[in-house]
Amino acid sequence: MQRKLLFLPLLFIALFELHAQSSLSVEYIMRDPKWMGTFPSSVRWDDASQQVYFKYNLEGDPADSLYKISLSSPSEIVKVHWPEENSLRKSSSSYNSTKTQQLYLEDQKIIVEDLAKKSKTVVLEWYQNLSNPNFLADENLISFVSDGNIFIVNRTTKEVEKVTNINSGSKPAEKKSNNGSENLDFLEKDNLDLLQVVRERKEAQKASRAYRESISDQSEKEFTYYTNGKNPVSLSLSPDAKYATFAYYNRGSSKNTKVPDYVDASGYTTDLNARSKVGNEPTTVEIGIYDLTRDTVYFISTSELPGIKDLPDYVKDYPEKTWEEKERSVILSQPYFSQDGSKAVINIRSNDNKDRWISLIDLKTGELKTLDRQRDEAWIAGPGIGWSFSGGTLGWLPDNKHIYFQSEETGYSHLYLMDVESGKKTALTSGKYEVFDPFISKDQKSWYLTTSEVDPGERHFYKMPLMGGKMEKLTSMTGNNEVTLSPDEKKLAILYSYSNKPTELYIQDNKVGAKPTQLTSGQSEEFKSYNWRDPEIVKFTAEDGAQVPARLYSPDPSKKNGAAVIFVHGAGYLQNVHKWWSSYFREYMFHNLLTDLGYTVLDIDYRASAGYGRDWRTGIYRHMGGKDLSDQVDGAKYLVSTQGVDADRIGIYGGSYGGFITLMALFNAPDVFKSGAALRSVTDWAHYNHGYTSNILNTPEEDPIAYRRSGPIYFAEGLKGNLLMAHGMVDVNVHFQDVVRLSQRLIELGKDNWEMAIYPVEDHGFVEPSSWTDEYKRILKLFNTTLLEE
Repeated sequence: MQRKLLFLPLLFIALFELHAQSSLSVEYIMRDPKWMGTFPSSVRWDDASQQVYFKYNLEGDPADSLYKISLSSPSEIVKVHWPEENSLRKSSSSYNSTKTQQLYLEDQKIIVEDLAKKSKTVVLEWYQNLSNPNFLADENLISFVSDGNIFIVNRTTKEVEKVTNINSGSKPAEKKSNNGSENLDFLEKDNLDLLQVVRERKEAQKASRAYRESISDQSEKEFTYYTNGKNPVSLSLSPDAKYATFAYYNRGSSKNTKVPDYVDASGYTTDLNARSKVGNEPTTVEIGIYDLTRDTVYFISTSELPGIKDLPDYVKDYPEKTWEEKERSVILSQPYFSQDGSKAVINIRSNDNKDRWISLIDLKTGELKTLDRQRDEAWIAGPGIGWSFSGGTLGWLPDNKHIYFQSEETGYSHLYLMDVESGKKTALTSGKYEVFDPFISKDQKSWYLTTSEVDPGERHFYKMPLMGGKMEKLTSMTGNNEVTLSPDEKKLAILYSYSNKPTELYIQDNKVGAKPTQLTSGQSEEFKSYNWRDPEIVKFTAEDGAQVPARLYSPDPSKKNGAAVIFVHGAGYLQNVHKWWSSYFREYMFHNLLTDLGYTVLDIDYRASAGYGRDWRTGIYRHMGGKDLSDQVDGAKYLVSTQGVDADRIGIYGGSYGGFITLMALFNAPDVFKSGAALRSVTDWAHYNHGYTSNILNTPEEDPIAYRRSGPIYFAEGLKGNLLMAHGMVDVNVHFQDVVRLSQRLIELGKDNWEMAIYPVEDHGFVEPSSWTDEYKRILKLFNTTLLEE
């Protein structure tokens, strides 16, 4: 009798699969992606704005190669061979103020290329390695770095001047004066008195040494800055050549982890060096200013920054703890000089992630004047805001008076100007959308920028007056328009994609209303033979009233089986509900397969996803598995109430952060989700890295409450449904240790409705088609055997 009962579900599944079939299969879609075709990436122009270069693969090579299309022959795609490709590799490239001349390095030579005349001039052939060549305000002068110091070469005279004198050693002890006499012992003094030739040779040696020292004194600057063993980096010279800046990076203490590699080619188990865990001592930065006029060095002080001693709001949750009010550690970016070199600003972030200051530097003293402070009790982030040592979107207008930067002051990342003299701040963009990658035009009269103004799921390219005004929308294709502007600013090279159309290359005149022309068509005939779905973008209401965006894949009514699968994308600030080709293309194809089989599929941009502003981004602060999980639960309710889905037949899956949410869903909402596949999952955030985790949960030492309520391993007793865990054993991002610890916890809890698939050769992002195929066959089997009616 028991055998008959076991047989019936299997019989139903077999009958169902005969009824609802797909031309797709897991084996088919998880092959090497080359089967789909070839798609362009990494677009760049030649200096003459006549040829577009891009990565492509028309010949089935092991990896993408460089190809080009000439505007004179737009239908011809030509593979670039090594000599030409090598000639395009211009190291440390930079431009003069009008972008008519390009400066770059070749071997140990500094070369200036006249872009109009296509002529090259070797300005300097140096005797050792050099780096960071730049035009100064007087463009006849070029600065560069060599041997830990800054030099200037005059393009006309070819004369080279060493303008800093930095020595990585310690200052030598001062010589004691002996008033011209030497302390000689009796025998030496007596010998010199007696023997004339010996005495003459001694005098000659003294004279020679004095001469050499006099030559050395003339060749070296009188002032030397000794670093006492510290290593100054990021040396930079102000355009007026009056100040140099450099940085000291003081590495924080941290204990790195080891990831065992059991399938190393040697046949032995080897250890891979991996990241440290959250809570390590942070790296700090010192910025030094080298005054070339006064021959002195001093350092920027952050002790007077407004709010530098402010405590975070979460301390109120720990009334038993005494919190010391002290100066917080910070990370400083490199200074940004005005074009004339008279002023400089710097971006500063607190290591507790709560503050971002933009400050004007008094170059004569190193003192700071704060121009803008952005405080966020969650964490500072967002497009263009910058992170760690990066200043993000930050720089000067040509008037040497205004700076530009991005800020989430209104809840969305927008572009601002500020008059550093008056402190007046002007928002150049505003609204419930975000700005990406703004830059100033060649004539320095306009901005070019990408925004999501049309829709959170679209990206378009705009032009706007430098001091603000109406934005002109230059792109028109619905989806993602990733634009590379030609050097002469007459053409747009556009990497364009849509929800069900992978990326292709287009060319368009730089005019409003201009029609784009498609240059590539990379889809294989095999890929085009399937009618890939354009998922519907919907919104449903969350428990707190928020409107949550999602992609909905609806099956043909005749195939609808009443079951549903919710997909949870990864994190790291990512958006997947949009109208362009997803980076999750394998999952997209899998969702088409599931929909063919009668499943309804929902892909949610839950709280913490990118694209929707500050409040959405920080919705998981101090509680991962809070609103981001309730958004999945509310998505399940939406499917039941509007899509005819059976509430008892809903599954969930995802990788990385998506795997974490899957675990939290099965442990904390077991009556909502019957089964789930958690791939490369974080199971305990105290074991993840510092840079990502400390933003959201602070540190385990200071905010243990946040970690306790955010770790799936603490809720494993709640498992009721069916769980599949899959993990690469050489994952140096989310370590295999995570699922090992959780497995032991499930064993100790006596849970038997779970299984684990391990992949010995895979890191966090799987590479081998065989691994992808095995993993997704298991996921499909899980859903087919647990979600279909018995």
